[in-house]
Amino acid sequence: MPRVTRAAIIQAANALPDSDDLGAIKEAMIEKHITLIEQAAEKGANVCCLQEIFYGPYFCAEQDIRWYEIAEQIPDGPTVKLMQKLAKKHKMVMVVPIYEVDMTGVYYNTAAVIDENGNYLGKYRKHHIPHCQPGFWEKFYFKPGNGGYPVFDTTYGKIGVYICYDRHFPEGARMLGLNGAEILFNPSATVAGLSEYLWKLEQPAHAVANQYFVGAINRVGTESPWNIGKFYGQSYFCNPRGQIMVEGSRDDDEVVIADLDLDMIREVRDTWQFFRDRRPESYDKLTEI
Repeated sequence: MPRVTRAAIIQAANALPDSDDLGAIKEAMIEKHITLIEQAAEKGANVCCLQEIFYGPYFCAEQDIRWYEIAEQIPDGPTVKLMQKLAKKHKMVMVVPIYEVDMTGVYYNTAAVIDENGNYLGKYRKHHIPHCQPGFWEKFYFKPGNGGYPVFDTTYGKIGVYICYDRHFPEGARMLGLNGAEILFNPSATVAGLSEYLWKLEQPAHAVANQYFVGAINRVGTESPWNIGKFYGQSYFCNPRGQIMVEGSRDDDEVVIADLDLDMIREVRDTWQFFRDRRPESYDKLTEI
């Protein structure tokens, strides 16, 4: 029997673009995503991944400690608990990126992974943290991830997560491949004029180099008061040959669906023997500090 996973990725704009009420924004974004998750379930999705820190705007456009208030513990915080209930209700594996507080004063950009029975499987913490213009002041908010590159073995495939800026670093994408990932999700927040020219280059390249599926997610719209640029959406899936299978719009809230034939991974790897032909003994420079 073919192993086909119906996967969903969700892109969405800020539900309250003119509000400065952090609690109201968070609540409105969660409510918006509940509806979008239901749409994914109605379309038969087995797996669903949300965008980077899905319940807020991209607040890293400013440096202000008030945003620490929206961080939650994983898995004991209310948002992950809610998503566990939704995953169980819809019988759907969920990848849920939120702002994590580990201990007082220590925060991470993290994605929780939940199975279709609502069980918490673990988390991935973003490794590579940018701090650059215009308005990507992430080192103010996030400690670099310290949990390695885990792969989560689910009923619907082996899932890895790489978050936004991580995608510029092929080393972690290779680690996820070596750890057995069949589907890599990259929830992001990226604007036109900065990295758009890379959006459809880097992640298909990861898919080719590591011969797995990639689901790339980007939010949409502009976010006041910062207006660092337009989040251009275009969330997509690509296959292990690097071919884009389906793509979302530039402007709209959207559930992007693709059927991933996981047997294709073996077919491609049997053709292109990249893992067999690696020469790790010659890569010493890669791990020099």
